[in-house]
This record gives sequence, structure tokens and C-alpha cells, in this order.
Amino acid sequence: MAPKNTQKRSTLADVVTREYTIHLHKLVHGRSFKKTTPHAVKAIKQFATKAMGTEDVRIDPSLNKALWARGVRNVPHRIRVRIARKRNDDEEAKHKLYSFVTFVPTPNNAKGLETVVVDDE
Repeated sequence: MAPKNTQKRSTLADVVTREYTIHLHKLVHGRSFKKTTPHAVKAIKQFATKAMGTEDVRIDPSLNKALWARGVRNVPHRIRVRIARKRNDDEEAKHKLYSFVTFVPTPNNAKGLETVVVDDE
């Protein structure tokens, strides 16, 4: 049996931006009507935490408006988001990195689109 690599890779150097399609319909399935959109916001935060490896996740107001556009009951089935892992400028911050999630408007409900690494400006 080969020895396992115990060296952990640091995410501190990885300031990266990616576009994802999140299938919200399966994440809020079975939720009571008055809790679907609040749960969708929590599910997006959980997705960003898992994808980027940061505990601090911030949601852009445009994404929040896109989620709440059809009310508390009717969440979009799929949504395209851009998640940027950034350095925290605040010196007293608990975490060195944070993820910023923004909405990407797409035609055809973002179906069939793959994850894309976006070059930062």
C-alpha cells in the first residue's frame, strides 16, 4: 500500500472565479411553500462553501432579487451563478478568504451549461 500524501493544499493562494449552474429545484424539493426561497438562499451558501472551501459566503443583491423575483413559493428551477474566491482585506477578520456569489443572467434557464473558470479583470 502506497503512503498517503498528508500535505494539505492551501486555498490562500487560489483567488479564482468560476461559473456554476445550481439545480435549485432538487435542493428545495419537499420544502413547505413559505420556506422555499429562504431555503434556496441557504442552499446556495452551502453550495458555495463546498465548491470554494470558504466559510464566509456573501450573496450579491442581484442574486437575491433573482431568487425572490417570483415570490416566496416559486423558485427558479436552475440558476447560473459566478462564485469568486477573494482575499479578506479586513485585518481582524476571522477567515482569510471569502466567497462572493453573483447572478449571471442566461437564456433557456441555464440548462446544459458546464462549470467555467472565469478570468478576473
